[in-house]
Amino acid sequence: MATGFFWDERCFWHSGGNYAFMAQVGGLVQPMATGGLPENPETKRRLKNLIDVTGLSRELTMTGADPATESDLRRIHPQSYIDTFRERAAAGGGELGLRTPFGPDGFEIACLSAGLAKTALAQVLDGQLDNAYALSRPPGHHCLPDYPNGFCLLANIAIAIEAARTEGRGQRFAVLDWDVHHGNGTEGIFYDRDDVLTVSLHQERNYPRDTGDFADRGSGAGEGFNLNVPLPPGGGHEVYLAAMERLALPAIAAFRPDVIIVACGFDASGVDPLGRMLAGSHTFRAMTAQVKALAEEICDGKLVLVHEGGYSELHVPFCAHAVLEVLSGSGITAPDPLASRIESQQPGPDFDAFALGLVDAMADALR
Repeated sequence: MATGFFWDERCFWHSGGNYAFMAQVGGLVQPMATGGLPENPETKRRLKNLIDVTGLSRELTMTGADPATESDLRRIHPQSYIDTFRERAAAGGGELGLRTPFGPDGFEIACLSAGLAKTALAQVLDGQLDNAYALSRPPGHHCLPDYPNGFCLLANIAIAIEAARTEGRGQRFAVLDWDVHHGNGTEGIFYDRDDVLTVSLHQERNYPRDTGDFADRGSGAGEGFNLNVPLPPGGGHEVYLAAMERLALPAIAAFRPDVIIVACGFDASGVDPLGRMLAGSHTFRAMTAQVKALAEEICDGKLVLVHEGGYSELHVPFCAHAVLEVLSGSGITAPDPLASRIESQQPGPDFDAFALGLVDAMADALR
């Protein structure tokens, strides 16, 4: 099996500037001793380091990609947004949209991040790779055409999809988003279309707080082609697997896409600072196995994962390693130092019964 791993050192150099978590440093906001914004390079860099140290990278097709072109961007983003982003970056950086900061190379690095997703999707659709993982940074699933938010400056997955469609590589695309935050950007871009199915599993009312309702099913031609699965805070391994089995996977199977694309965030981890869920590396391993099996059944195994959120510098690398083990079929493992802790904190039977009842109610409503 050929599994591609798309990455570029320059993506680790993306900077949000002088922040202390979510607030700009200044006035009474003191600089932090370590780090700055939660979206920082270390989760991604440590992932790359871990697969090198375990030897897993030697079993992957490690490669880079050209940046997304301006023509690629214009299929999603208006020219006015592209120009403003480029000009502001060239002037030293700043902010766009809802507190979405970037440094002087922000535009170029964002284009590179989108290019990793674009090329990963193209090579899987062309049969050059069986499946692929794009270590894209900055992330993309919150970005609307002219309004970046949630650390996302370009809509990486949407750009990749439209490039593949324009180049005749595919016609039907399914996007499964298991980031802990609602994939509002991807949803918004495709909300009125029936050729892209968008499915988002997320912590209810985390971010954004006014999107992600189960009742939001698409509009016009896209009605029925958007599925939100809001999960109650505190849900763990069993709840995620049930949501996949009873909601996400059946919706994708019925859609019969040419390829499945996963917006692969790791912030549902039980130790993530921006989520309140209790997934472990074993959860991400199991969900990857589920979606990989479905891809083999309905679209010749064509599967692409694009990195999104995840803010625990310790845990993200182990969660991602578990995903890559399954994607590649490798026997190389990286024992998770937090596995026993997260498994011991799984919710009890009463909570599971409550959460699984919500999942069943959503599944019943779709019948």
